[in-house]
Amino acid sequence: MRYAIALLCLLPAGLLLSGCATNKAETAPQRNFSPLFEGLGSHERSVTTASALAQRYFDQGLNWYYAFNHDEAIRSFQDATKLDPNCPMAWWGISIANGPHINNPVVPPDRAAAAWNALQRAIACSDRGTAVEQELIFALKARYANPQPADRKQLDRAYADAMEKVWKAFPNDSDVGTLYAESLMDLAPWDLWTQDKQPKPGTEKIVETLQTVLALDENNPGANHLFIHAVEASDRPELADAAADRLRHLVTGSGHMVHMPSHIDVLTGRWEQASKQNERAIRIDASYREISPDQGFYEIYMAHNHHMLSFASMMEGRHAAALESARAVVESVPPAALKEQAAFLDPFMAAVYDVHKRFGRWDDMLAEKRPPSFLPITTTLWHFNRAIAFAAKGEVNKAEREREVFQSKVNEIPDDTVMSINPAGRILELATHFLNGEIAYRKGNMEESIAHLKKAVDIEDSLLYMEPPEWVQPTRHTLGAVLLKAGRYREAEKIYRQDLKKWPENGWSLYGLSRALKEGGNETEAANVLARFNRAWKRSDSPIGSSCLCIPKT
Repeated sequence: MRYAIALLCLLPAGLLLSGCATNKAETAPQRNFSPLFEGLGSHERSVTTASALAQRYFDQGLNWYYAFNHDEAIRSFQDATKLDPNCPMAWWGISIANGPHINNPVVPPDRAAAAWNALQRAIACSDRGTAVEQELIFALKARYANPQPADRKQLDRAYADAMEKVWKAFPNDSDVGTLYAESLMDLAPWDLWTQDKQPKPGTEKIVETLQTVLALDENNPGANHLFIHAVEASDRPELADAAADRLRHLVTGSGHMVHMPSHIDVLTGRWEQASKQNERAIRIDASYREISPDQGFYEIYMAHNHHMLSFASMMEGRHAAALESARAVVESVPPAALKEQAAFLDPFMAAVYDVHKRFGRWDDMLAEKRPPSFLPITTTLWHFNRAIAFAAKGEVNKAEREREVFQSKVNEIPDDTVMSINPAGRILELATHFLNGEIAYRKGNMEESIAHLKKAVDIEDSLLYMEPPEWVQPTRHTLGAVLLKAGRYREAEKIYRQDLKKWPENGWSLYGLSRALKEGGNETEAANVLARFNRAWKRSDSPIGSSCLCIPKT
């Protein structure tokens, strides 16, 4: 499956997040009602209802829906139906929120039944609604079937076609435009751009639609959210700068919405801002959990904040923050749940190893306990990182023995195994070349080392877009360091410039580039780049002497 974090869809409730409480809620109007949350922004959509409180719950549900908290949205829409059973759009809300979305295109039977049943209730009272409400409800008729087919592709296509007609009929309705854009994105979740960052068929229509919506209403939270997703894998992620800046403060009660700007921050070199966005998101979600402890799929988004914080902290040189966040991803999963959902969680349980490797904490890596046998990918990467640690410590014989075990574990991984979005075999092929390059370097075989690392770079460049990337430490950081050691300064300079184009202003490549320029005789530019490095590293707790700490000081 080629979907962002969809493989975690069965993660159980119970992940613990720490942070200061920032979310608030009013007391519910009566027992068995959801809280009325603060911090969901000012976006409202007037719907047909005689109950002011039902209207308020509908607005709350719509804003949670736009924030990808579908379960909380359903609870709010359900409360609106309790207050006004004849409110057609409240039933519409329950139906649409039970359907597929870009992070989980699978609709399990219970969700499919709930969506279908709510749609029937919406249709039954649709004559009470306005023209646009009736059109939105009837568009949903194309999205669902009873029973649901094994393959939803035709339904998703039919729904997108139906929403196109609604958008043409109501071109000044920002919610209609947002929902139409989402229906198009659901046709190709996380697959809108080619490897060379060109739009795939249908992508330009999505971008254009969202730009039109934002021109109508720049504060529509759903449009801002989706626009970030629509352009982040393109060659111009900065197109979403304004959307990112609006989302920093638009829906402050949703951790995921506060997190979303970091998708653009990491692609435009705002590493400190990315870290701070995820720190805020973690605090907000910790507070939200206190108010609404009954969580399901949204647990994934909470864990994702920690993962993104770890990645951004690594790029800032903040070892302590990166390690703490990586451990939060791993340790928050209860042991019983980890075993039960091993196939889904396995690819994410090696986050701590990435931090040890990034910061050259070789003894810490070697002290990590062997993962349980029901986590084959994590176990394989444990052996990989142990081999790297031995090589970096100069214990080549141990590294080679560990490499043999690593390769045997690679061969045991089924061909159809995936990480989050990329085939596991592709990631492990990259790791194999990376490790071979490390060991060859330690044995003094520079040309062999460089050849393997170049192959690893090529594989890394071919990986499908994901945030954070599924290969967290850019291979160019290692290749550049080896090239410097080999005295190939112009080649190293080129490698670092390539990496800075991909990951702007990351301190590791800035440091390497400054060394390549200086050794190559360009003292003036070297000094300028070193000043940029010092700015990038201003919050670091880890001085460095190389762009990859597996290579001695360059």
